[in-house]
Order: sequence, then C-alpha cells, then structure tokens
Amino acid sequence: MTIVLKNKHTLKIKDFFFKCVIGKNGLSKSKKEGDKKTPKGTFGIQHLYFRKDKIEKPECKLRCIEIKKNMGWSDDVRYHATYNKLIKIKSKIKHEKLKRNDDKYDLIIPIKYNFKKPIVGLGSCIFIHLTKNYKPTAGCIALAKKDFLIMLKLIDENTKIKII
Repeated sequence: MTIVLKNKHTLKIKDFFFKCVIGKNGLSKSKKEGDKKTPKGTFGIQHLYFRKDKIEKPECKLRCIEIKKNMGWSDDVRYHATYNKLIKIKSKIKHEKLKRNDDKYDLIIPIKYNFKKPIVGLGSCIFIHLTKNYKPTAGCIALAKKDFLIMLKLIDENTKIKII
C-alpha cells in the first residue's frame, strides 16, 4: 500500500483522493531544519499517536499510542542523540509538543523521513496531521479529520508514502 502525494493539494490512497496541504515553501529534495518544506521521496510511516482525551481510539491497523502531556518530538540540532525522535519533554531540549491546545495533533503519524539514523539539520518532525483550514504547514502533510479517519482504515504498518 502506498499513499501518494499527487500534488501539493491531493493525497491518493487506492481509489480515494483526499484534499491536503503541505509545507509553506513547497517540496524539496534537500530539506533543512526549519525551511518549511515537505521532503520529496518515498518513506515508511510510524505509529498513530492520538489524543485519548479528545478522540476515541480510531479504527486502524497501526499501533496506537496515546499522547501524554510530557511527550515531544525533538527538533533540537544541539542534541544529536534525541534529534528527530520521540522524547519525554525536558526544558533544555527544543521540541514539538505533541499535546497541543489546538486540534492539529489530535491524530498524528510520523513520516519516517531522516528517521533511522537521523542527520542533524536535515529536518525533523515530519508528520501527517490534522487541519481545519488547509493553511500551509511547517513541512508536514495535513488533512481534514474525516479524511484522516478514512485513511486510517486503508493503511497499515507496511504502508509507504511517496512524495513527488
């Protein structure tokens, strides 16, 4: 199964087309931390992280992990050991907070970009997450909650995402 980013506004999965939004500065083969670009390439996906306090555990084949208050995703180029990894929030490490006040991260799936042995500075925190207004992201791919829930029924842990 492959999720294909057909263009900057369309995700295709099997015969389903979903409206989406990508990074504010478009697509890039040479992503850098903070450039607001979505990386091009074919990547695996990780688990589903969800806000149990705001949404029921969705029907899906991915491993589901409840987002806790102390969970973050490191984007701190000073800390090589934690860069582009899920962390327990510590004040000294710069990170994306997963338990946010808005609804964007009520459901998130990390894209395995710069993932296995991350190279510091090549970009981190690339997720598939939610949007209500389709405003460009900082580099992630975002779609409406109703579409995200349909997507979850179609994908599994072997799914790849192809960003062209």
